[in-house]
Amino acid sequence: MARGSLRDQVIDDCAAKTGAVEDYPFGDGVAVFKVAGRMFALVSLGPPPGAVSLKCDPDLAVELRDRHAAITPGYHLNKRHWNTVTLDGSVPDDELQEMIDHSYALVVARLTKAQRTQLTS
Repeated sequence: MARGSLRDQVIDDCAAKTGAVEDYPFGDGVAVFKVAGRMFALVSLGPPPGAVSLKCDPDLAVELRDRHAAITPGYHLNKRHWNTVTLDGSVPDDELQEMIDHSYALVVARLTKAQRTQLTS
């Protein structure tokens, strides 16, 4: 994650996922990324630094929150399954990328076989 603002890079990384669709169901202030109609990332578009909410395995979610002050329970989401990451640069880029990949993978794993096949064809 090198170019532009960290938030712009997160948006680019989410949009680059296979089958990802950017949507604005909650208004212009939040970009929601979905695969097969299911959310895997919500990016706040308000004042910098911004934040991204990502789906997460519950045990890993707690571990990440303990490790980074910038990671908190999901804002307006199921706090057991979602984390919100303040994009202040304190979470290493590679770890943030892993969190995006993990969120996407969790959602794809819950899709039907037919939906998963559609993503790869």
